[in-house]
Amino acid sequence: MSHETIYRTLYIQSRGALKKELLTHLRRTRAMRRSRHHTQKTENHGRIVGAVSISERPATAADRAVPGHWEGDLVFGSHNSQIATLVERQTRYVMLVKVASKDTTTVVDALIGHARHLPRELYRSLTWDRGKELAAHRRFTLATHIQVYFCDPHKPWQRGSNENTNGLLRQYLPKGLDLSGISQAKLNSIAKQLNERPRKTLAYETPAERYRQCVASIS
Repeated sequence: MSHETIYRTLYIQSRGALKKELLTHLRRTRAMRRSRHHTQKTENHGRIVGAVSISERPATAADRAVPGHWEGDLVFGSHNSQIATLVERQTRYVMLVKVASKDTTTVVDALIGHARHLPRELYRSLTWDRGKELAAHRRFTLATHIQVYFCDPHKPWQRGSNENTNGLLRQYLPKGLDLSGISQAKLNSIAKQLNERPRKTLAYETPAERYRQCVASIS
């Protein structure tokens, strides 16, 4: 029996929504079950000039053969607050970046500043969804020499590592929270906790352990 069958059975019995007493046992505490095709993006979402499709991303990124390929997104809070989340595909290592505004100039400036702190060998590409916050992706690439790839419209699961991490992040930064008052130091602390959680997909090693191995291999 697959996990999807179990989910469908639970949600169908409760007519699409779980009982409140069951929500406390879920990582994402989501009452309603949504299909993977569901999206809350607007009709204008996805119109990025010069976007390079994820289909053109190197095979070594798709199969996680080498480190340095990242997935990114914005996580939103109340009062127009947001942070950028970045996940390295091979190690599942998480980094959180404080972003003052969701306009593309501000977001790209923050991502450029962050990229300059990482070894070039460990930042080869960035995969994003079709949000307009990365409309200035060409400027990011010119400044960092990091190619940006975009998911197909309405297919956020194409950056599944990032989507999963965003769900885990909501344990620390629940929906409705104003993120503007959270410092970069606090975000670093949350990322550290996520990176020190053993992962089944990593044979129960932690993202931090895997990432340190990658750093050691290039030094």
